Amino acid sequence: MRTTPSGERALRTPRAAGLAGVVFALLFAAAIVLIRIGIPEGVEAATAAGRTDSARRNAVHTALALVPFAGIFFLWFTGVVRSHLGEAEDRFLATVFLGSGLVFVATMFGAAAAAAAVLDIVHTPGSTAGLRTWDFGSHFAYTLMTGYAMRMAAVFICSLSVLGHRRGVLPRWLTLLGFLATLVLLFVSSNVPWAELAFPAWSLVLSGYILVVTVRPRPSVTAPT
Repeated sequence: MRTTPSGERALRTPRAAGLAGVVFALLFAAAIVLIRIGIPEGVEAATAAGRTDSARRNAVHTALALVPFAGIFFLWFTGVVRSHLGEAEDRFLATVFLGSGLVFVATMFGAAAAAAAVLDIVHTPGSTAGLRTWDFGSHFAYTLMTGYAMRMAAVFICSLSVLGHRRGVLPRWLTLLGFLATLVLLFVSSNVPWAELAFPAWSLVLSGYILVVTVRPRPSVTAPT
């Protein structure tokens, strides 16, 4: 607890909540890896083996089971970051930051739903859906993830980096790392496979920094006589 100037007691974010970003980064990275393995892009995705391999189907099912929990922990992670920024936020950037985070979660869920629909339709016993359905569904899922969700993640990182720099709560190296991740997600993720891992990597680094700063004991201040 801390006391506000008006004498009221304000709640402090628990230190354990800082782990939300770490859990989100690990879950989201695992989901990306499993989806990349289970639904490959390119020529391999068009082969019958890519559509009937049970190991790949299991990998995608596991990834889809992780996505909802990754979204939940991302919301907690957003709350932790806002608490770390403090009360004096820039309203414009704070709105962009929060809005892009919410759109990212919605788009990520949409990509997961598209991938689940592909598996349910193509692998249903007696289904006549074939290569065209698989190709459409896989492209739709990847377009949502790499074309839209990652660009919202780039806006999330960029707005947070600018906010952290203005407030002085993020070091220069972490701000520069955020701008680099923004450029990767904006211009590279839709063309280069695995580039979307830049987002969970950045989230992991930021969460680690917040945890270190939160746990670090604050120096005591002696009142003047």
